[in-house]
Amino acid sequence: MHLDHVTFAAGPDGLTAATEQIEKLLGASFLDGGAHPRFGTRNMVLPLKNQQYLEIVEVLDHPAAEKAAFGQAVRERTDAGGGWLGWCISVDDIEEVERRIGRHAVPGNRRRPDGFNLEWVQIGTSGMRADPQLPYVTKWLIDPSEHPSQQAPADVELVAIDIAGSPQRLADWLGESAVNTLEQIEVNWIAPNALPGILSATFATADGHITI
Repeated sequence: MHLDHVTFAAGPDGLTAATEQIEKLLGASFLDGGAHPRFGTRNMVLPLKNQQYLEIVEVLDHPAAEKAAFGQAVRERTDAGGGWLGWCISVDDIEEVERRIGRHAVPGNRRRPDGFNLEWVQIGTSGMRADPQLPYVTKWLIDPSEHPSQQAPADVELVAIDIAGSPQRLADWLGESAVNTLEQIEVNWIAPNALPGILSATFATADGHITI
């Protein structure tokens, strides 16, 4: 398992405004990621070091957004003012995760502006929506050279996250390997006073560490 990306939901002002704000904070430019037709969302992507990336997402006025758990989760977070939505781990064997969770992965795709169609399967967005401390899980169906982290030189690194929740809850849901996945970075588990989930993420940039 590998910590693949972290997801930030745009607020009511929309994707462009959220992207511009975070670009200023990190001193880096996002790339147009394209739309997720099966989920009714679209994103902007910032490639990071260590085969990771940061995405900012917004929900579209699209029927899929009403049916897909991911689209529903993005809409709910946006309606609440925007902010951290969740985190995603990538795996080589999605069938093992399907057996543990007891559901089947669903296909996903988005076509980049250059025409390349990114494809993957994912599972766990319903779990993330109900309990945002939990990750969703992706298996990429593309050559590693096409991974979003590889689309531009990476000058920013994810170094820490604060999560309201419990590592035991994570281990019970997906196995101890998911906890080990997070050991690539500094993780601060904080007992939640309200909803669990990512509270902040810290990035190493040319201007030092920036926490969002």
